[in-house]
Amino acid sequence: MDNIITAEHVKFHYPQSAEDKNPPKLVLDDVSMEVKKGEFLAVLGHNGSGKSTIAKHFNAILLPTEGKVISAGMDTADEEKIFDIRRHIGMVFQNPDNQIVSTIVEEDVAFALENMGVDPAEMRERVDSAMKSVGIYEYRRHSPHQLSGGQKQRVAIAGIIAMRPECIVLDEPTAMLDPHGRKEVMKTIKQLNRDFGITVVLITHYMEEAAQADRIVVMDSGRIVMDDTPSEVFSHVEEMKRLGLDVPQVTELMSMLHECGFDNGSGLADMHIIDEESCAEALGRMLAQ
Repeated sequence: MDNIITAEHVKFHYPQSAEDKNPPKLVLDDVSMEVKKGEFLAVLGHNGSGKSTIAKHFNAILLPTEGKVISAGMDTADEEKIFDIRRHIGMVFQNPDNQIVSTIVEEDVAFALENMGVDPAEMRERVDSAMKSVGIYEYRRHSPHQLSGGQKQRVAIAGIIAMRPECIVLDEPTAMLDPHGRKEVMKTIKQLNRDFGITVVLITHYMEEAAQADRIVVMDSGRIVMDDTPSEVFSHVEEMKRLGLDVPQVTELMSMLHECGFDNGSGLADMHIIDEESCAEALGRMLAQ
């Protein structure tokens, strides 16, 4: 499987003022990672770990102090390629209000296409298709500011989808949403990945969201400390806690039961349980012993 994004030995620190005599603090410290075409990758880490900073490197919002990022086959340091990179690698932030620029939903979804000079007939098709794909077509003539947080976030996602990107990077898109809104947005993200083949990079601090990904990268102090499947990453309960992170509630429950000796010979310690269905099955086997 080809890579859509490759980061090679990336180091990054924010520019300092002339008065600051302290050595610059590395926010990213020799980060190398790959994002495969078509995969759903989640990136975890506590505040200040560097997860949002690496995300902003993927579509050239930030450029490496050292190292290289190749996005959709283009070097993000090439100024002439920035527009093309952002057409291929779309980005959605945690506050949808910061990305909504129009007073009508369909006009907001069309905004980037107008700037790109897309033909009006094609624009109409793309906008309608994008709104339908995220379930907001019925609100196309509404004001975005009349919608719920989850609906507004889907408007922001539709605006990116209309550009027909290969990859969407979402930087904590559910952080400001209630549980219902988070569920709506996650359903949309999974559908885009599964049904449309769009590569998804999800930056999140919700473990249940990360558990739905194909792969998880865990960051700490600007470095990658884990890179594996969700079941494998979350099996390291104590290590995750040491990093200031949680695990899914069902994983925590299974770990506590095992520690208390309630697995009753069912092999619970060997199970990497990260979802409710697997948890129910494991509990059923345990009770049947």
